[in-house]
Amino acid sequence: MKRDNILPLAVRRFLTDYLAQQKAFSPHTILSYRDSLKLLLHYVADRRRVAGLTLADLTPRRILSFLDHLEEKRGNTATTRNVRLGAIHSFFTYLSAGWPEHMEQARRVLAIPFKRTAHRQIDYLEAAELRAILDQIDEHNALGRRDLALITLMFNTGARVQEVVALKKADLQLTPPSSVRLFGKGRKERLCPIWPDTARVMRRMLADSPANADDAQVLFRNHRGTPLTRFGARVILQKYVKRAACKLPALQRKRVHPHSLRHSTAVHLLQSGVDLSTIAHWLGHSSVNTTHKYVEINLQAKREALAKAQPVVGRRRVSKWRANGQLLSWLEAL
Repeated sequence: MKRDNILPLAVRRFLTDYLAQQKAFSPHTILSYRDSLKLLLHYVADRRRVAGLTLADLTPRRILSFLDHLEEKRGNTATTRNVRLGAIHSFFTYLSAGWPEHMEQARRVLAIPFKRTAHRQIDYLEAAELRAILDQIDEHNALGRRDLALITLMFNTGARVQEVVALKKADLQLTPPSSVRLFGKGRKERLCPIWPDTARVMRRMLADSPANADDAQVLFRNHRGTPLTRFGARVILQKYVKRAACKLPALQRKRVHPHSLRHSTAVHLLQSGVDLSTIAHWLGHSSVNTTHKYVEINLQAKREALAKAQPVVGRRRVSKWRANGQLLSWLEAL
């Protein structure tokens, strides 16, 4: 390796210092970025050794060829392509700040555009569907009480599944006013209120914990006593969704996963008249623009808006325009 080859150093610092320390990204996100760079480096190296690559090898043309390879040869979707490109953009943004002499190369790579993708319809649970799922849980055993607490807390808080499975007993405040402390992306901390019924369910689950369990212990555990994973939470939810779908066929047409509960919380809050900025803080969104998508999927709000609007077709009689001098004067003064 040449002494003036900064690529190995830049990649190492990007993953271990910039993403982990400065940006405080989650381990899952860092692994995704690492895999994206790993795929790129192996593609550019081709039959050469990856260790022999230099920054000059990562040209915009080769990166574009790599992105085409992802879709044409590996069968990736445009969404996955954009995820890989996002990691590459992030690396070159870091590179241009740490090594300004490569700013021109970074600028050309950052000019590579993302592909437009079709937005998949967001599935969320109606109140009746959520009740049907909760009704499938047997509260007469410890695992059932854990499952009820898990799903109830996820819906109450709208938290990401990783935020919930990482909770510790010390993060709960079950005396009124009850709340839970959540750590979101970038280790951003937020407090979320919980309903009295949720606090009651949580207390019942905690009563099953060993007497010597300390506050630093992970709250949700599997049947082996080890911390529950994101995958484990997904399996638990889907088990009850499958049972409920036998009684509510509408559930069979929905892709229900832990993030569906997060969507359901947002829509429930929106339908209850909660403003977008409060919902954004509730969910831990850094921008209210992210929360705005729930306005688009709120079918009930669309129905109410339609009921308020006047139809423009049919036999409805349209009243004649009456001149209003005061209104006309106001409009002319604008």
